Amino acid sequence: MSRTPRPTRAALALASAVGGITTWAAGRALRSSPVRLARMAGVSIAAPDAAGWITDFCNAAYYARARKERTLDDLRLALAVVTTRWHRLGHRRLRAWDVAAFHQAFGRARLDAYRSERGTLDHGQLLEGAERLLGDWFPEAYADDTRRAWGIAFETAAERDAYDPGVRLAHARLGPLTPPSTSSPEQVWHTYPPVAMPGVDQVAAAVTRPETWPDYASELGRFTPVRPGGLDGQTFEIEVVGQPTTRTPVWLRAYVTVTRLVTASDPEGLAAYVTELNDGLARFARDEPPAVPDGATPAAAFDLTTHEGHFMGAARNRLVLYEQDGQAYLRAAGTWDPLDWGLAQVYDRFGYYAQHAFWGMQSPEESMLHQIAEQVGT
Repeated sequence: MSRTPRPTRAALALASAVGGITTWAAGRALRSSPVRLARMAGVSIAAPDAAGWITDFCNAAYYARARKERTLDDLRLALAVVTTRWHRLGHRRLRAWDVAAFHQAFGRARLDAYRSERGTLDHGQLLEGAERLLGDWFPEAYADDTRRAWGIAFETAAERDAYDPGVRLAHARLGPLTPPSTSSPEQVWHTYPPVAMPGVDQVAAAVTRPETWPDYASELGRFTPVRPGGLDGQTFEIEVVGQPTTRTPVWLRAYVTVTRLVTASDPEGLAAYVTELNDGLARFARDEPPAVPDGATPAAAFDLTTHEGHFMGAARNRLVLYEQDGQAYLRAAGTWDPLDWGLAQVYDRFGYYAQHAFWGMQSPEESMLHQIAEQVGT
């Protein structure tokens, strides 16, 4: 048996946090709502009995490969193969027996130790298997920005235009919005380090097209829009992947909705948004810098408000795009209600690192903001 690489620190942290959160939530679910735990586990396009083979497929494409051989393009490709398969099957949830088609398409390649480590798949093997599974049109369609959207490759542009992202909501169990409800001084106020961007106009144009957000997936998770239309009022399904060991992954999902969007087309509204946010941080945060520094010019900002069952509880995260001294930056700033004791213990020990990594504090491979910068800049 070939040696498997050790999991990353962020992956261990996230998986531990997810495991602790799930255990804690299970107890709460038994005492309160039985659907709470269901909303925190799995992904909407697959039934629980499919989780094992889907994660094994993602392991083969990315997580089980040596760090120097990994590329996020391969992880995104693997996720697109799975999501495209779901789409081609008429949007029914993937089940355990769907592994047979994947094994037929990719199984032999995973035994080819001459091209990649045994049990894994390189980029070429992923594309070749996708052709066998989905059709010879897939590689070209996946590479075509006009036929790739919502994490799906479409055979034609007409098929893409006809797609309704709302079909994912059929199994989403979307709960009500849960913005912070305690008074501002009681809430946690926090900013993350800004991430340099290629340009405000480029980034604003990209992030306001929610169908492209799956292209910014990091190794810790991805955002997939589940409503038609643009960014304002859009709801995202967040798929988070933990990796305590190569063969024992943990999947978690949550939902957020854009409840407020302001852009440079509304300079007064944008200025008021930034003033309100910076004032809140100055008054209620502990030693936190302003979200938009003095002298910087804001370009866009929006709120991501949690839905019931989100692993951060009642929370609102904000993304702010601004320019300072000729350099564009994208920064996250969040507020949330104090966590229950059990969840707070897990967050302090494990979740803090993973949360910061996703929003830009650690390596580019872990951060969605870094991936926005890389993808928009290419």
